[in-house]
Amino acid sequence: MTPDPLPNPLPRPPGEREELLRIWRRPRGWRAITVVNNNYVGLLYIGTALLFFLLAGILALLMRTQLAVPDNTLIGHALYNQLFTMHGTVMMFLFAVPAVEAMAVLLLPNMLGARDLPFPRLSSYAYWAYAIGGLVFFSSIFAGLAPDGGWFMYPPLTSSTYSPAVNADLWLLGIGFIEISAIAGAIELAVGILRTRAPGMTLDKMPIFAWIMLAFSGMVIIAFPAVIVATALLELERAFGLPFFVAERGGDPLLWQHLFWLFGHPEVYIIFLPAAGMVSMIIPAMTGRPLVGYRAVVMAVVATTFLSFGLWVHHMFATGIPQLSLSFASAASMAVAIPTGVQVFAWIATIAAAPRLRPIRTPMLFLLGFFFIFVLGGLTGVMVAVIPFDWQAHDTYFVVAHLHYVLVGGMVFPLFAAFYYWMPCVSARPLSERLGRWAFWLMFVGFNVGFFPMHLTGLAGMPRRVYTYADQYGWGALNLVSTVGAYMIAAGVLVFLVDLARNFRPSVEHNAGNVWRAGTLEWLPAGVAGPRSVPWVTSREPLWDQPGLAEEVEAGRHYLPGAPTGRRSTLVTSAIDARPQYVLQLPGPGWAPVLAALGTAGFFLLLTAKLTLPAAAFGVLAVAMILRWLWDADPGPDHPPVDVGGGLRLPVSCTGPGSHSWWAMVMLVMVCASIFCALLFSYLFLWTTSPEVWPAREALAGPAWPAAGAALLAASSIVTWLAGRRLRAGRLGWTRFGLPLGAALLLAATGLELAGQWRTGLRPQDSAYAAAVYALAGLQGVLAVAVGFMSLFTAARAWAGRLAPDRRATFDNTALLWHYTVAQGLVAILAAHGFPRLVG
Repeated sequence: MTPDPLPNPLPRPPGEREELLRIWRRPRGWRAITVVNNNYVGLLYIGTALLFFLLAGILALLMRTQLAVPDNTLIGHALYNQLFTMHGTVMMFLFAVPAVEAMAVLLLPNMLGARDLPFPRLSSYAYWAYAIGGLVFFSSIFAGLAPDGGWFMYPPLTSSTYSPAVNADLWLLGIGFIEISAIAGAIELAVGILRTRAPGMTLDKMPIFAWIMLAFSGMVIIAFPAVIVATALLELERAFGLPFFVAERGGDPLLWQHLFWLFGHPEVYIIFLPAAGMVSMIIPAMTGRPLVGYRAVVMAVVATTFLSFGLWVHHMFATGIPQLSLSFASAASMAVAIPTGVQVFAWIATIAAAPRLRPIRTPMLFLLGFFFIFVLGGLTGVMVAVIPFDWQAHDTYFVVAHLHYVLVGGMVFPLFAAFYYWMPCVSARPLSERLGRWAFWLMFVGFNVGFFPMHLTGLAGMPRRVYTYADQYGWGALNLVSTVGAYMIAAGVLVFLVDLARNFRPSVEHNAGNVWRAGTLEWLPAGVAGPRSVPWVTSREPLWDQPGLAEEVEAGRHYLPGAPTGRRSTLVTSAIDARPQYVLQLPGPGWAPVLAALGTAGFFLLLTAKLTLPAAAFGVLAVAMILRWLWDADPGPDHPPVDVGGGLRLPVSCTGPGSHSWWAMVMLVMVCASIFCALLFSYLFLWTTSPEVWPAREALAGPAWPAAGAALLAASSIVTWLAGRRLRAGRLGWTRFGLPLGAALLLAATGLELAGQWRTGLRPQDSAYAAAVYALAGLQGVLAVAVGFMSLFTAARAWAGRLAPDRRATFDNTALLWHYTVAQGLVAILAAHGFPRLVG
């Protein structure tokens, strides 16, 4: 239906606002940690990410103190290895990506005109898993158990032969589940951006930050599974002897680098693009001018997203890979500068087109610092994209300088600009201009004093990751200057913390307001429930182009001014043109997400210590709590359609492809497909490096085994399809009994594949080929078990009367993952049995 663009002229019922605030009120006391509102979870997220930034910064100061003078004995080599590994790991995994996700969780709902993100409990779960797991992971350094193989963890250095202690296991299992938290957050953000925008906010009217976070989410969904596969394979090698990276048995250490950098280089843009989105939001507000070249910037973001996946070999120029691969990676590394340049020139043009010169405020200072530092980092990036130069500068301090100019300049300075710019949204008063200027100049000057000399020390031959050096090399003076710069950065951050302590007064109900006179929706008057009503928007800067919009929204004269269902709710709109489709009833606070996060963190961290039974207990807790919160996630169509304002009545539920949960399941399927593709790539890559360990055709399992497995997979899919048809007709018997039967067939297919391989005498420890075959079957088994749980859950909802032809979201989502699992199983069978016959 087409909504009425005019505000509702009727007076609102008495007590409507009070009822809305009561329903959305944050819990008190101990129950405060069960909060799921995006404005509170987002603040917790940002605070925790900032804590990790400070902790990683302290580690950096310790390293710079050690390197300040030659032949220093302050820190030994073993501790230094732990320090630089933890510094890089915390900055990349526990600060950079979580910080930009946190800003999105906090800002995007209000920026899109929504009450909240569509899965508030998922946001809470992702935060608590990150916070609990990250703090325990960091605490390992105090017990001498911190990982010490570098934040990139290259084998064979990190294999059980050279790193037998649990330090490496802690990194592999800890980072693996932290990435799961990041993926959960990305799915939440993507569905929120596509399906909970304000009516009228077509894709062409979305804020640039929303566009960039959509690209960010897609990159996380596609890239992060590669590092999950890499960490799983290395942990399987360390724990059970599967030789994925052992050259003597057909493995290859370069497989790790391919998988890690397939994640690692897109991650550079996963970090940079959200920061660039913040820049694109702040500059228009600082200049009073809409962003120049909006569509060109959007296209540049899309181009950067695609190009970033072609750059992973950029980090492998010195590994001896074929020249043709090097040439393609070098060309892509230079080409990615073009869309980045488009964004930079759009920012410059916006500043130049400002109607009048405004005083340079603290957010703009940090952005000007970002321009200077990031452009220098980009120039050195083009330098290291030239293969002969990279061979000379590889693994020297030149690369350390380049990395920090790109990441600190491209992410940290825009993030601090964002802190100063958006603080009035969540605080009763803004941060201090005077202290902000002190913080900026100390950080800006300190950064350049600290990191620019590293270009020179690198060109002079100083290698990375050395804990000391001899005086005769002549590096002492430059290292002392770099150490002074590091302490200047720390002083700037300390000034910011003082400013935060003096002026930050968290308040979403009585915030400082639109002190910058910005034009986007996050500056609407808001409270604990977000905007008083969901606005109809007609432009990219609605507060500039729709006079009186703030007053109309605050008076409840737009959509969903109250709580017509008696529960928390928000509007779900169409993905392209943002037409209202239904009212989504949102869950309130609860312990289930917190306990599920605790169970997930405990499961992975206890596995590190080989405490299998306690880990299993925590795993059961996690699964039980997730099922508990999902039990009432689909309230169904029991509530009649409600009046949302403007003469528009909308249903309160939806099933099928129109459902927001169906979109989330599609994205989860994309994650599963990305994991499978990374594993399939590993299987085929190992064939290219060591075909001699692959068996002859006669040693393979007979064709009856894969044929029987494929038949079982197809049968399970048919059972699910029949159950769906019967459900549409209102007959639940197939759902109650057929789904468990179909799950049994799915599990039987996995068991048959494993039995067939075992019967030939193939053991997973025999060779890299055998390990890869069993890994493919193991991944299929994991998905089959997950689908099995989902089938039992769906059947239980059918028995409880919570499933019907018009209340079938649970079934639809289960069926979607089920059919994908069957398709993946068929491809895996083809790869394990067909490919060796093809090349044998």
